[in-house]
Amino acid sequence: MAPTVRTEATVRTGSGSPARATRWSDSLILVVTRRCDLRCAYCPTVKDGEPDLSPSDALRAVDLFVSRHGGGDCKLFGGEPLLVPEAVEAVIRHAPPSVNVYLSTNGSHLSRHWIDILHAFPGVTLTVSLDGAAADHDGLRRGARTYDTAIRWLPELLRLPRFVVTQTIAPSTAARAAENFRHLRSLGLRKFNLLPGYFLPWTEAQLAALRASFDAIAEDFESAWAGGERLYLRNLFVRAPTPFYNTGFVVDSDGRIYPNNLVLAGAFDSLRAHTSIGTLDAPPSPDRLAEATAAAPAVLEAAVGARVMECTRRADAELTRLCNRLYPAYFDMRARA
Repeated sequence: MAPTVRTEATVRTGSGSPARATRWSDSLILVVTRRCDLRCAYCPTVKDGEPDLSPSDALRAVDLFVSRHGGGDCKLFGGEPLLVPEAVEAVIRHAPPSVNVYLSTNGSHLSRHWIDILHAFPGVTLTVSLDGAAADHDGLRRGARTYDTAIRWLPELLRLPRFVVTQTIAPSTAARAAENFRHLRSLGLRKFNLLPGYFLPWTEAQLAALRASFDAIAEDFESAWAGGERLYLRNLFVRAPTPFYNTGFVVDSDGRIYPNNLVLAGAFDSLRAHTSIGTLDAPPSPDRLAEATAAAPAVLEAAVGARVMECTRRADAELTRLCNRLYPAYFDMRARA
């Protein structure tokens, strides 16, 4: 088994346990498809022009990952993964116990079939994008009305032990982020991942609004924990070397392998030839993966441009500030539990 490689952590956008508050490279990221039926205002992912990952290739990737690392996190991303149900279901049903499966979805393709599968496999962590009240949630989706679809399944989703909501905070909604967070709590939601819009231009006023909203959200967490409420914030537990994009053993929908999924974004499409380090038929060595992972932040900074990178750093700094504020209250709550 190859040794696990520790990477420097700069952002807090993952999942895990307190013991894993530093992001590791033993994660498998499967880009099931680039396709998505939504066009969210803050999402940089290219949506068309690529094949879907086949169920057999998805399972080949899992087998390769287990042979290298023995196990770890397997994250199913897109696009919208549920547009390729056969591949998603194959991984959920056949991943060995050493693999923790995470499924991220926009929620528009949830159905009785998927609810039943998730109840049958309670170890799967389901993350659904829900950005707040309907006006902001649907507004960020440029008119697509997915809020009602997610709410329809909410009573069933709340019964799942590993159901998390990602609240994305775009520059345009930063001033209402705390209000949207409270709306989500009013629906009975208790497990959150907060995601400021990365690789977007932020004005000074929007960054100030983001800070004020995070302060209000922090007060809500502190009050809830002081009162004994079990409120969960995923951002407290995992860091990553690049904002938004996932680092690890990344298998794209065409079977090529990368050290991160930066190539999902149209702005970074030209980086494919430079950053691809193998395929499922010719996978990279652990040393080559570690070398490419270490180089990723510099590649990102060179490609994205100084202004957008600075905005991303500042938005991320506000998220880190929120997490640092909450750690004492979190550990006090855990000590009382």
